[in-house]
Amino acid sequence: MGVNPAIPPTKQLTNPHQLNDIGFRVILIPFCGIAIPLISRLIPHQQLSLLEVKMSYLYTIGIAFIVWQGNRYLLFTLRSYFNWFNHPMRKIGALLLVIPFYTVPISVLLLTGWYHIFLDGNINWSTVMETTLIILLAVVFIVHVYETVFLVKESESEMLLNAQLQRARAEAELEALRNQIDPHFVFNSLNTLSHLIDSSPKKARLFNDNLAEVYRYILQNKNSDLVLLREEFNFLRNYFSLLEIRFGNALQLETSIDDSALDSFLLPPISLQLLMENAIKHNEFSRQHPLLVRIEKSGDAIIFSNDTTKLRMDRTSNGIGLKNLSERYRIITSKNIEINDAAGYFTVKLPLLMMH
Repeated sequence: MGVNPAIPPTKQLTNPHQLNDIGFRVILIPFCGIAIPLISRLIPHQQLSLLEVKMSYLYTIGIAFIVWQGNRYLLFTLRSYFNWFNHPMRKIGALLLVIPFYTVPISVLLLTGWYHIFLDGNINWSTVMETTLIILLAVVFIVHVYETVFLVKESESEMLLNAQLQRARAEAELEALRNQIDPHFVFNSLNTLSHLIDSSPKKARLFNDNLAEVYRYILQNKNSDLVLLREEFNFLRNYFSLLEIRFGNALQLETSIDDSALDSFLLPPISLQLLMENAIKHNEFSRQHPLLVRIEKSGDAIIFSNDTTKLRMDRTSNGIGLKNLSERYRIITSKNIEINDAAGYFTVKLPLLMMH
């Protein structure tokens, strides 16, 4: 009965505005623009004036900005075509191809430009190559950091999406189970009323009046996940009064629940009624051999039990009753009901939830 909505693919962060890395760039771009020239000894401080040194570092910060922003754009663009999960080797190949082919030419071009501006074109190619290599290594490291952040965010998004889908499935399943309660109850009630109209018109009228009260409870609580045990127990008594009109002493009910517990525990609505209906549907009983139903509280659970007799051959089950109840319990409470169908005895244990 589960609903199987199509699972949308995880959205990738292809838009740079989707990743808030402004602080990251504000700090690291100037840092790289200063640290890399210091490491490679690109700027000869002794040959330049203080102003030229300051302007040189501004220039190298500009190089860092251009290299960073260009690679950042390429990285986001590649994410719209390649995915780590689906095509990891293609992604690695694309990164190894695109990043160096952008970083190396741009770095060499801008570094030689610095030599033309500040050292009259006297280019030290060894220093240019060393600086370019350091820039490339820094880019590879930063790309790795970006990809790690992407993977973490995608993992979080995937977990959130799965949780939302599971909740949507549970809500859809629960709604379908709720919708089954109405026709199931109406079908059996109309059968009973039809029987009484022929056999006892007065009882039929009384049954019809009581049926309206019972059905009011169903309408009020069909969309509720949980109700107080007292409300459910009172509803069962009203429902049992309908059964007494038809069956008389052939059906008996024994209860053993402390009054203090009725306002302390919760359970899914229309649970006890479904069990009562199931007991009547699948057992032979008469005034000489009545069907005795027992309801008691044991710990944090309700025990519903009845003696079993030979099933009537002319009755067939549509599978809604206990399966419906079991599924609703699983979805609403994350707990399972326990069913024991031993020889001559049938028991269902319904877990209760404590009121907070």
